[in-house]
Amino acid sequence: MTIKYSEDHEWVELTADDLVTVGITEFAQEQLGDLVFIELPEVGDEISLGDNICVIESVKAASDLIAPVSGEVVEVNERLNDEPELASEDPTGEGWFVKIKLSDASELDDLMDEAAYQEFSEE
Repeated sequence: MTIKYSEDHEWVELTADDLVTVGITEFAQEQLGDLVFIELPEVGDEISLGDNICVIESVKAASDLIAPVSGEVVEVNERLNDEPELASEDPTGEGWFVKIKLSDASELDDLMDEAAYQEFSEE
């Protein structure tokens, strides 16, 4: 399994040939603080790279989850509707946001590996 990172502080895990799971990084969670509400997209939504796909509200601020890849939303983490704190407590595990069927797998090549992301987030 390959995990990549976006400049918008999302992680993308390739779980099958054309399926990725997307969530926010620990860095993003720390910047936002405790999450209190998450508005998820609908299953079946077509998204394009750079689209705002989720609204994330925290005690500190409101933010958007920016699509790190293009494709179709095939699953959303329904638990976040009632338990938005999951994304705070376990952002890279149980707190994932969406699963996307990729329409262009080459977009993954533009994302950072872990070492590059660590360097980027320290700047």
